Amino acid sequence: MSTVTRPDVETALEPRRLRRVLVGRPMRTGQMHETLLPKWLALPIFASDPLSSVAYATEEALVVLVGAAGLGALHLVLPISIGIACLLAIVVLSYRQTVRVYETSGGAYIVARENLGTAPSLVAAAALLTDYVLTVAVSISAGIFAITSFAPSLSSHRVSLALACLGVIVLANLRGVRESGLLFALPTYAFIAAIVSLDAIGLVQYATGHLHRAVVPHALPAGAGAVGVFILLRAFSSGSTALTGVEAIANGVNAFRQPQGKNAAKTLGALGVMAIVMFLGVSFLAIHVHAQPSATGSVVSQIARAVFQPGSMGGFMYYAVQATTLLILILAANTSFQGFPRLSALLARDRFAPRQFSNLGDRLVFSNGMLVLAGAAAALLAIYKANTNSLIHLYVIGVFTAFTLSQAGMVRYWLRTRGPRWRGRAVVNSLGATATGLVTAIVVWTKFAEGAWLVTVAIPVLVFAMLGVRRHYRRIGRRLTAGAAAVASAPGARNSTLLVVEKLDPAAERALAFARTIAPDGFRAIHVPRHGSDPGIGPRWFHLVGGAPLLETLDPDGGTVDAVLEQVWRLPRGESDFVTVVVPEQLRRRSLAEEARHPFEFALKLRLLTESGVVVADVPTVDESPGGRPLAVRIFVSGANAASMRALNWAEAVGLPDTRAVNFAFDESEAAEMRRKWLAEDARVPLEVLAAPYRDIGDPLLAYLRELTGDGHDVLVVLPELVLRGWARVLHNQRALYVKRLLLVEPNVILASVPYQLLR
Repeated sequence: MSTVTRPDVETALEPRRLRRVLVGRPMRTGQMHETLLPKWLALPIFASDPLSSVAYATEEALVVLVGAAGLGALHLVLPISIGIACLLAIVVLSYRQTVRVYETSGGAYIVARENLGTAPSLVAAAALLTDYVLTVAVSISAGIFAITSFAPSLSSHRVSLALACLGVIVLANLRGVRESGLLFALPTYAFIAAIVSLDAIGLVQYATGHLHRAVVPHALPAGAGAVGVFILLRAFSSGSTALTGVEAIANGVNAFRQPQGKNAAKTLGALGVMAIVMFLGVSFLAIHVHAQPSATGSVVSQIARAVFQPGSMGGFMYYAVQATTLLILILAANTSFQGFPRLSALLARDRFAPRQFSNLGDRLVFSNGMLVLAGAAAALLAIYKANTNSLIHLYVIGVFTAFTLSQAGMVRYWLRTRGPRWRGRAVVNSLGATATGLVTAIVVWTKFAEGAWLVTVAIPVLVFAMLGVRRHYRRIGRRLTAGAAAVASAPGARNSTLLVVEKLDPAAERALAFARTIAPDGFRAIHVPRHGSDPGIGPRWFHLVGGAPLLETLDPDGGTVDAVLEQVWRLPRGESDFVTVVVPEQLRRRSLAEEARHPFEFALKLRLLTESGVVVADVPTVDESPGGRPLAVRIFVSGANAASMRALNWAEAVGLPDTRAVNFAFDESEAAEMRRKWLAEDARVPLEVLAAPYRDIGDPLLAYLRELTGDGHDVLVVLPELVLRGWARVLHNQRALYVKRLLLVEPNVILASVPYQLLR
């Protein structure tokens, strides 16, 4: 396998350079082991969400209790919190068993898929994806509320501040798991220290009778009703936000150092102990300082002000609690940036999500999933004005649905395998499934009218979408595989060439030389007059070509693009008959923005790609020689499928001697598999496999092509493209589009798109 090791080949695309500045230098796939996390670093990365829930879980229960029954219901917070703490302990114990069994990924999707079947696994996946998006929105909104608690003047800028914080978190995560962990470790451990100190000092003050009453600024209206079962259940479901994020460790088991399952279980245990201790401490103090829900001050802020009275040390500790709470609330979104991309990558590998989600970015993270998560969270922050109370009603359903399915799957696993101590383990998971299932029902019942219905609708919609994606991939895969042999065995291919001439310029001269190379026996040259066209182009063309071929001037009535298409329709097309349309483009400079200056060429190429049997050859020119250099043909293939075979057929019809297929492999095993398939297909063109160890084919592609053009060749890059209708188009051709954008501004390179129709 040819190897290109330089990750910094110069390109003309400024966005690539900007990406390097923001994200960092690419890492090789072989460096994945360097990103594995020790337990002390995995904790702040995966556990920031459940730990941060301490800052608002008690408050959410208080909002329900005080809002319904006034301060007389304040004492009920502690028993509710104890119930939530017991539930958290059950879930943590259950997941500790899960990650020891499923060491590559112990998430709800994998467990449900292996033990319950496809439909339950997709429900779990959809529930988690929804919850991850909500976690980002809720965490950042809560962090912004913490900012405005001690800086009320910033309240009118909530959305802008939230989006800015989201941007920082996205950039940190795009730089890699270890880098984001190092960035987030200090704030997470500082928050733990601050809350533990707050709880400890507050408990000492309570025991000695020195605990002050909280000052509540702008308290929310208190109710005067009785506390019934429904109110208690609503308070319990609101406070259950303390459990969100526990799933992330199970989804990210493969990010831990070896032994992965054991280390993940230990991290889960540490998370459970810390979260329960801090949560119960805050709930206890909230009762005894008489904290109340406030429009401008969080419950944790009120407790900290009561425990740490004004003074040098007291003031410092108060602001330390506020600052670390702010940071942990915002950084809690980081848990979702670990869980969502990993889960979407698993779905993509099973063909339930677009394959792009399984692509590793420059820093060995699933960057596409991170960007989609960021976009969805940004939309929620904007729609709900970064208001935690508005978003919280959508929360929790997803994660508890996933908890329930995961634990039910583990019960099925123990009953099926009956390994050592299976009865006790099945009991633990049964208890977990029952408890979380009841909470799911409670949350849906108590919060349905307040917005939870959106999530209950979104989950089945996502499930049907994932099933649709898989059906599509299976259908397309079968067609490409089954059609490969038929396309490869098609009788000798023939090619007819049309050269579209808008004006006589260096691009037209270079396109003329190219047309003569691929069609030495003759081709047609056509011209469609447009506003501003050269009326004397015919005689000038005749002088340029020496008489043949004549330039045919078409009637533009009905549209210039349609006039060209009419000529294409008159030519034979089929499995063995191609029509190649050569489109010259004179560019003023090497910039992608130049495409906007050529609307006719752009519209023509777009229309031609939907025509069966038509190949579009794009000849962009800035300052190259007018042609005449030897032409090397390189067919970019992703596999030995029907689309690749059709591109090979066209190359054979063109009949140039220096013709090869080229594939880019991310590692040696992928390269070996591609060579095996190519040999099995008995393809008539030799295959070159180039290494792309950084998973971005741009740099090795440019280095490879520049080596050829530096030896005095022009290069014809042949791109097989799938042509589909509707939403399915976003699932395919991403690599072809990337190559087109990259090579549009590359000297001495011509692009030919060979479409394979899949419109039926």
